Amino acid sequence: MGKAGTALRQVLEKYGISQNRLAVTMGVSRNTVNQWFNETRDPLAEAVTEIVKALHKLDESAAKEFVELYLKESFEDER
Repeated sequence: MGKAGTALRQVLEKYGISQNRLAVTMGVSRNTVNQWFNETRDPLAEAVTEIVKALHKLDESAAKEFVELYLKESFEDER
């Protein structure tokens, strides 16, 4: 578990975006975002896309960094 959760935690903390603010922007419960953030549940592929869209609305740099971190970890796993 955790590629998206790890990237999400890093980005939210770095850019000062609260879990609640992301949840409201995405239209999901704060508990859902909290589960991703704490890596107790991985988001589905569709949710990862929605995370990127929501982060883009909140802070374009945060969205870009989330994608970079998420893809970097994915490529590192293949090695």
